[in-house]
Amino acid sequence: MGTIFWTFSLLALPGLESAKILTVCLIGGSHYLLLDDISHNLQQHGHEVRMLLQLGNPVITGFSYTTRAHSYQTSTWSLGEKYTKEYNGWFLEQQAQFFLGRDSLKAFLTFMGHLSYQCDKLLEDKEMMSLLQREHYDVVILDAFNPCSFILARKLGVQYIAFYPGSLNGPLSIALPSPVSYVPVFSSELSDHMDLWGRAKNTFYSVMTPVGHTLVWSRFRDVAERHLDSGSPPGGLEELHRGAELWAFNTDFSLEFPQPLMPYTVLVGGLLNKPSKPLEMDLEVWISDFKEAGFIVVTLGSMVSSVSVDSLLTELIVGFSRIPQGVIWRYDPKRWPSYLDIPQNVRLVDWLPLNDLLGHKQARLFITHGGQNSLLQAVYHAVPVLGMPLFGDQFDNVVRAEAKGLGLTINPKHISRDLLSSTIQTLISDVRFKSSALRLSKIHSSHPVPPSLRLVHWVEHILQSGGGAHLRPVSLMQLWYQRYLLDLVLLLTVSLVTPVILCWSLCRSRDCKDKHKKLQ
Repeated sequence: MGTIFWTFSLLALPGLESAKILTVCLIGGSHYLLLDDISHNLQQHGHEVRMLLQLGNPVITGFSYTTRAHSYQTSTWSLGEKYTKEYNGWFLEQQAQFFLGRDSLKAFLTFMGHLSYQCDKLLEDKEMMSLLQREHYDVVILDAFNPCSFILARKLGVQYIAFYPGSLNGPLSIALPSPVSYVPVFSSELSDHMDLWGRAKNTFYSVMTPVGHTLVWSRFRDVAERHLDSGSPPGGLEELHRGAELWAFNTDFSLEFPQPLMPYTVLVGGLLNKPSKPLEMDLEVWISDFKEAGFIVVTLGSMVSSVSVDSLLTELIVGFSRIPQGVIWRYDPKRWPSYLDIPQNVRLVDWLPLNDLLGHKQARLFITHGGQNSLLQAVYHAVPVLGMPLFGDQFDNVVRAEAKGLGLTINPKHISRDLLSSTIQTLISDVRFKSSALRLSKIHSSHPVPPSLRLVHWVEHILQSGGGAHLRPVSLMQLWYQRYLLDLVLLLTVSLVTPVILCWSLCRSRDCKDKHKKLQ
């Protein structure tokens, strides 16, 4: 009933005057696609929107950042060609490490170090900062994955809404009520059905999460100290998180495990999901060659343009050659090894219309790295998935997809031609996977308000309300030991144990006196 009440309350809100809104996109790839959609939708609803867009990050091959820039304003910023070349070179090397199964906390912290350096240079840019401060924005909508976005919003002195591009248990998302007995912690790779050892593992990861947050903030603390008038927030990253008027997550319960939410959270997963459009003629002709066998879509993420491990590439291409389906694969042709022949059923493209391909009636399977957007698009179009997670939240994402019956998972470092071809045939021939995909699609699509409109209404609600203070519980301001009643537990323990100790001491003292008298 609560959800229905809020939905109709939001729809009934009176008209809002145009607001000045800044969206912040300091990371490329899918982060840009999401913030582009958010910026466009807010502009379409009568608001004056400007995006601060950092150029030079790893980009989507074949895609232009000017796709819908005409619908809202942009201010672009870049660190220059030399740094961009070095940064993208480092990222390309990381791709190879991901495919070798070498995703690690060290690599993640190195990435955060790059973001911190970029943040420092952005905040040093007096011309850009002056431009943003002169505009006097009503609200900032930021990418909550990047701590720099919070520091920027705090420096501008503007209320901000945190948009998190992943699931509820992301590595940098705000703490929600998360009972460890059934809510998996980030990177645990657990489902909500845990045995004793699963709960023990989840508890350990839960204890270690604050340590991870502290390590991430250590990369940004000096930047905040230098650029914020009040210095680095005493509460670090968590304090900046608590300052958000609203948290919007790119997820919904078609993929998430059920768990408690708070009033300041809203789920808007599926922003990129759209009804499919007809494909270009050459693609339709190619698809028709495979008749009822259909085709498979392969893309391993907006920032991963190629597989840079030759041994893995060989296993993939041989595995694909053994199946009757066509395979359309987003792969940078310029990086394809010249010694490796491409099978007749495989088509390489530097960019593909993912939404339109997944919506095609002949689409049989989606092979994906397990990015949140990719899985939500698979759910929307009811296409089973084969997950090949590479880094970050993708390992947790594919666990949820598999638990929901949407597909199966193969770790890239375990891929062989035989395992690949047999798993593909299982996913296509076993009707249970398609049935689960259809069921999840109905859950996802039956929400009374589309995700883009849902987010617009909540942003307008925050603007009309003068902020989100009414949505944030006191628990966000409590000290950690108060929140978990540890001070009360300590008091009760002392209250109960102290009399016992006193009685024991008194009795022991009397026993000693009695023994002493007997000895005399």
